[in-house]
Parts: sequence; structure tokens; C-alpha cells
Amino acid sequence: MRALLTLIAWLILWVLCWPLALLALVLWPVVWLLSLPFRLIGVGFGAVFALLGAILYLPARLLGHRSRP
Repeated sequence: MRALLTLIAWLILWVLCWPLALLALVLWPVVWLLSLPFRLIGVGFGAVFALLGAILYLPARLLGHRSRP
């Protein structure tokens, strides 16, 4: 559904301003490649925070408390 809405938005942009639509079509892969390292850094930080949370909650889990929902 999201892809269909993106296609419809791009077609509307094509009708209203075709040079801008072509520029968006050409620059989208470049923007995606530039954002890829930031996504990887975000995944890394998420993993580090999950590990820290698991380490901090380990004593409570060993004592028999229920885990967080």
C-alpha cells in the first residue's frame, strides 16, 4: 500500500512539475546510499542499548522477577 501511495504521489508531482519529478527520481538512489551508514549506526546503537538493558535486568531475572512486557 505504501508503494502505491508513493507511486501516486510521484505521478502527481510528474504532472505538476516534471523536471522536479525527474530530479527526485535520479537523486533517490544517491540519498538512499548516503543514509545507509546512518541506518547501520542506528542498528548498532540499538544493539548496544539492548545489551546494556539485558545486563542491568539480569540480577532481577535471576531472583525470579518477571521480565518487562
